[in-house]
Amino acid sequence: MLNNWVVAPTCLPLVLHRCHTCASERFRTSGEFRVNAHHKAIDAWLLALCTACGDTAKFTVLERMKVRSVRPELLDRLHDNDPGLAAELLRDPVVRRRNRIALDWDGAWSLDTGGSDHLGREVIDVSVRFAAPIPVRPVRLIAEGCGLSRAEVERLITEGNLVSAVRLSGKLSGDFTFTLKR
Repeated sequence: MLNNWVVAPTCLPLVLHRCHTCASERFRTSGEFRVNAHHKAIDAWLLALCTACGDTAKFTVLERMKVRSVRPELLDRLHDNDPGLAAELLRDPVVRRRNRIALDWDGAWSLDTGGSDHLGREVIDVSVRFAAPIPVRPVRLIAEGCGLSRAEVERLITEGNLVSAVRLSGKLSGDFTFTLKR
């Protein structure tokens, strides 16, 4: 029987970017935007607060774009401070590269295993689905979902009792499956 696990975001991740005021490297965003129009051009920024000093940073979303070239739905979402749009933009590699930021997902996701009925079985087949591209170590997910230590999961991989079509070392942000034999 195939068990379905889901890795889902619980909140917006922290933004890793150096603060100009205190040299801290972590910013928290609540999904608020600043939109500024200059005649026929528009700028938009995602606002974030430094976790250490509270200074505000602006991460560029739109820069000197013609108002007519911006989709009306996007403008509405920017004006409404849509947190879903903030999540989409933070996951966008173009926005991250333009602003030279990275994301810290620690404490911003959860694993839903659908219950603990799989813990007593000898063989477990699991399909892990990511609701958002959250980079997580598969060893950590398996340890958390099966109630094992990470060292024990590493030992099971080495012994061949934990197998997958994908490499289980490093980080993954895409769906994968694995089989665990106890």
